[in-house]
Amino acid sequence: MDRRYVLHMFTPGRQMSPFDVNMAADAGWDVVVPYADVGAENVVALTQDAIFSRGPKGAAYTGIFIGGRDVVLAADMLEAAKKAMVPPFAASVFADPSGSYTTAAALVACVERQLRTRLQTELTGKRVLILGGTGAVGRIAAVLAGQRGARVGIASHGGIARARQAAEETNRRFGSNVEPVAADTSAALRAALAEAEVVLATAAAGVQVMAEQDLAAARRLLVAADVNAVPPAGIAGVDVMADGQPMGGSQALGIGALAIGNVKYQVQHRLFVQMREARKPVYLGIAEALAVALDVVGR
Repeated sequence: MDRRYVLHMFTPGRQMSPFDVNMAADAGWDVVVPYADVGAENVVALTQDAIFSRGPKGAAYTGIFIGGRDVVLAADMLEAAKKAMVPPFAASVFADPSGSYTTAAALVACVERQLRTRLQTELTGKRVLILGGTGAVGRIAAVLAGQRGARVGIASHGGIARARQAAEETNRRFGSNVEPVAADTSAALRAALAEAEVVLATAAAGVQVMAEQDLAAARRLLVAADVNAVPPAGIAGVDVMADGQPMGGSQALGIGALAIGNVKYQVQHRLFVQMREARKPVYLGIAEALAVALDVVGR
């Protein structure tokens, strides 16, 4: 009998995202089973249940996906699942909480493409400001941009204390060097924009973090990218379809949510396929997501 590809999907929340379930099924997984309320304390037991029940050969047809909303917890669960393997009983594992790993990877890759192909420069040494940066996508984008050599600051409309807490937690877990930035008043925002060469908007859907009148303050701005597809735009003047179009009254290039989303979709699909096709276990997190995103945009 032919082996069936079985994917066990773990989330610490009350339900697995339907988006992730659909993506897994469309990537060729035959059986997709969601599990709710899975945390670091029980991921080992569930992982070993998954691998021991199919034998060493069957484990190669078995995968584990880790979702949820907490980027740090997901990274910890990925490591715990990896350590739970008992070779030759071992399965592949892919973490992407709230789609943040693949979205952040797509965001950074899209920015790098515009810098490289349109402006003949790169992220290394650039000042990157992430507005609405304390959420899942913002924090992972900060890590990835820093790994590409950028000087990264994250800001929150909730104030500098919230930005500082998120930066410290992110740096502690991922070994990054993210800085908190004040941007909760018009004056503070414009002061931060005056230094920024790249602005990423990763706030909640429908929240505008950079208005049209703020653009004048961003005198050094090269690229602005917005992951918000719900009106109003997170960055005024960046259309959801924009893929390197100049922003009104500025030479800065805009990248919209649907352009980023197209790359994100391809990245997540490829990682689900990579996990399914691997005959030896693979462990897929933020580094692997960025590598695939860079490949999608043509490096």
